[in-house]
Amino acid sequence: MTAEHVKETIFDLMQPERAVLLARFFKTGSGQYGEGDQFLGLTMPQQRQIAYQFADLAFTEVEKLVQDEYHECRMVGLVIWVNQFRSRTTSSYGKEAIYMGYLEHRQFINNWDLVDVTCPTIVGGYLLQNDRSVLYELAAENRLWSQRIAMVSTLTFIRKGQFADTFALAEQLLPHRHDLIHKAIGWMLREAGKKDELALEEFLTDHVRQMPRTTLRYAIERFEPKRRKAFLEM
Repeated sequence: MTAEHVKETIFDLMQPERAVLLARFFKTGSGQYGEGDQFLGLTMPQQRQIAYQFADLAFTEVEKLVQDEYHECRMVGLVIWVNQFRSRTTSSYGKEAIYMGYLEHRQFINNWDLVDVTCPTIVGGYLLQNDRSVLYELAAENRLWSQRIAMVSTLTFIRKGQFADTFALAEQLLPHRHDLIHKAIGWMLREAGKKDELALEEFLTDHVRQMPRTTLRYAIERFEPKRRKAFLEM
């Protein structure tokens, strides 16, 4: 199996009309966050099915997909890595190699869906048992998608009841000007609140006046109306 075999399977399912809609949805116009990206129109279930079909694809062949010009090819390659990372038998090269390959190819992980579908498993999963300082380095990069990777990867820690990195990275990224980072921070704060509402309230109380409105609204989405209103009026 090669990357070309995977691409042939992807191209067999292309839907040009849907591709046009996806290009608009993922903001591929001039000056937009997904500028220049190209779509083939596949659904996410189709892409996941292809990734499962080629579960044993060699590392170097996955790399070719991750570097591809078409969004769906990159997504399929990344989902193959996600599946191999989760599997004890699929990957012959190990979790560390997948994690390192992911970060080394992060310039190709260039839209929010590519980030959100993959980084909690690969980056968050690897860093559960390893030094997490790389997340703060990613957050400090002058690159939107590296910063989103840093924030969203903490979802894996949250699920294990660990919130310190989520709160620290949120604080580091609060001054960010882009709406996609505001949303990512708010999303992760909300997830932390599902596990420990008091910890979230303490963070919000300390930072609510510096917090972008979008972030705050995401973070307090599950609060009862009276408490939501109180935070919005702070």
